Amino acid sequence: MFLAGYVSDERDLALADVVLEFIGAAGSFEARSRATGSVYVDLPAGVYEVALQKPGYGPKRTTLELAPERPPARLRLLSDGLLGYAWPKWVKGGDRGEFRVHAVEPYELSLYRMGLVQEHVQSLGWHDEHGPRATVQTVPDGDFTRTGVGWNEQGYVNPILHQKVRAPERSGLYYFHARTRSGARFGFPWIVAPARPTTALAVLASNITWNAYNNFGGRSNYISPDGLPDRPTVNARHDLGRYTLPGGVVYRGDGYDPLSFDRPEPCNDLDRDERPLDPIKGRAACHLAPAEWRLLAWLEREGFAYDYYAETQLHHGTLDLDAYRVLVISTHPEYWTRVMYMKVKEWVHKRGGRLVYLGGNGLNCEVELVDPAAAVYQNGDARGLGDRGLESRFHARVESEASLLGVVFTEAGAMTGAPYRVIQPGHWAFAGTGLSEGDLFGKASLHERCPGGASAHETDKISPHSPPNTQLLAKGTNRDHGGAELACYETESQGVVFAAGSIAWPSSILVDKHASRITANVLRRFLVPGPH
Repeated sequence: MFLAGYVSDERDLALADVVLEFIGAAGSFEARSRATGSVYVDLPAGVYEVALQKPGYGPKRTTLELAPERPPARLRLLSDGLLGYAWPKWVKGGDRGEFRVHAVEPYELSLYRMGLVQEHVQSLGWHDEHGPRATVQTVPDGDFTRTGVGWNEQGYVNPILHQKVRAPERSGLYYFHARTRSGARFGFPWIVAPARPTTALAVLASNITWNAYNNFGGRSNYISPDGLPDRPTVNARHDLGRYTLPGGVVYRGDGYDPLSFDRPEPCNDLDRDERPLDPIKGRAACHLAPAEWRLLAWLEREGFAYDYYAETQLHHGTLDLDAYRVLVISTHPEYWTRVMYMKVKEWVHKRGGRLVYLGGNGLNCEVELVDPAAAVYQNGDARGLGDRGLESRFHARVESEASLLGVVFTEAGAMTGAPYRVIQPGHWAFAGTGLSEGDLFGKASLHERCPGGASAHETDKISPHSPPNTQLLAKGTNRDHGGAELACYETESQGVVFAAGSIAWPSSILVDKHASRITANVLRRFLVPGPH
């Protein structure tokens, strides 16, 4: 008897009591998985068709070559439920995309634009199929976080079964909302860039960061970033390096397997009934797409027209920076490519571009887009960065992001929340606020993961690598001197950068009048042609 493989689900949790039938030249044989998901067999070596069944999971067939000397296979099953994603996840207005949905019962799908309200754009009808459970998807075996799930590419040979939709002409963040009669629901985002620029303001979605935090498949840039473990997880706190490695440091080497964009993003799920002024519930929602939506809602409330792009579209050239006067990045743009960084830095420092950074822990790590569907997050060995005179993982490979943003993330103040205190009340950013030196602002926030104010979650500060003319306008009052530093600097080319330095800033501007007025002052000043 030998170990043929392990069976796990889409989160790479071990599955016990999966029934497996091995069909080969020598006949048909049955086995069951054990508590660790392990499958032991006493079979002749050879190629087998394997059928897997377990209640609550989609059954499937796969092919497996068995031999005692071969490494154990990693067999994967998908749990019953409702999930989906758009493919491609970023398009231009008028382009066609596909919605890829996993459902165990008929579902209704609608498309909404995420602005000041969730605006219903299109009903896409009810979806089911003639074959039993034919809307149930499967996941590939092995590590599909590297390769993607390729939903609708398996079994749907007939092209009419592929569910296409044309992107609206109006740029923005869109959500597909799926619901079933039994009450299951799931929402997934779609980034629609303009077919051509329509205004002077471009806003960038942090979709490379969304992908970094997406653990669908059992890996993310925080869980087993270097590659899928040799065996599934039985208990996360016992089995995963995030919890077992000394100091919890998971970035301990130079080799990291890619993470595919071709996966559902449960971390970005958003309910159709949620409103922009609702407090942001959920760990991931507070710093991913649902939080970025709050910025878009605020822009529309304040009358700022914008074009919306994915970070990947900046990298690949869909976003022409010279067609815009102002670029806004927000919330948590932690992962950037070198190409993106250099494009924006040259635009700001050499061609007078105006960058508004309304986030925290931004541009902290270099990413390589190895193909249109996957990214390698170049974490390197992050141990002892400070001892090597480095401010971030990005600094280790390119330069300190403070050279562009004016600020850089530090651990001080992480996972706390507090208001800011005014330091330079005479600066134009505070015009009309009525704030004086020492006054507090940014007290209100929709950010429920780290409540307490606009300086929250992860915070950035001015550093020795900031441009020498960087001005400190205000500082968060977080403990351990960890408050975000509101900063601004100008370039010789008449470029200018404003930095909020906090992940929670976009979660405050809808509900805090001072944070709102400061942001509006920045945008109105930056949008005016000529010297600012």
